[in-house]
Amino acid sequence: MELGRLEYLQALVTEFQVTDSPEAKEQVLANLANFAYDPRNYEYLRQLQVLDLFLDTLAEDNETLVEFAIGGLCNLCLDKANKDYILEANGVEPIINCLSSSNEETVMSAVTTLMYLTTPQSRQQTTALPVVECMLRFSLSESRRLSNLATVFLEDYCTPLQVEEARNLHKHTAVGIPLPRD
Repeated sequence: MELGRLEYLQALVTEFQVTDSPEAKEQVLANLANFAYDPRNYEYLRQLQVLDLFLDTLAEDNETLVEFAIGGLCNLCLDKANKDYILEANGVEPIINCLSSSNEETVMSAVTTLMYLTTPQSRQQTTALPVVECMLRFSLSESRRLSNLATVFLEDYCTPLQVEEARNLHKHTAVGIPLPRD
């Protein structure tokens, strides 16, 4: 049965790489993101370089592909080996870039992924000033889900000093990441 699982995941990765159909790519990526939810698949997904596939897809213009890729990363980064891989592959920056998405699901997954990726070593990157400033804006969102998640991020992952610094910066600038549409 386990061999069948690896072969099936390999077939999905191959289909994603060879198809020209945007709809087929979206369907395959959605399936891979769902398989990323199951810890039994972590090793296979690492072998098949699906973490790289998800990270590369974050740069796509297709918002649906980005949503599924960040969802897959969010599912995978609960595993220490996957978390370490994402951090070593400079994955934090493309994940932070997802915070500017107009798709609320993409933003929610990006915030959650940053939480999961925060370690003593990565904290400087995952809670950089622009991220904290963004979370302050998200905490004011009309979306309860986003507002609550951003508030948890600010309270559990940021120092009071970081939050204060971001608040002060926010008073002096009009530049920022826009809130996502519902």
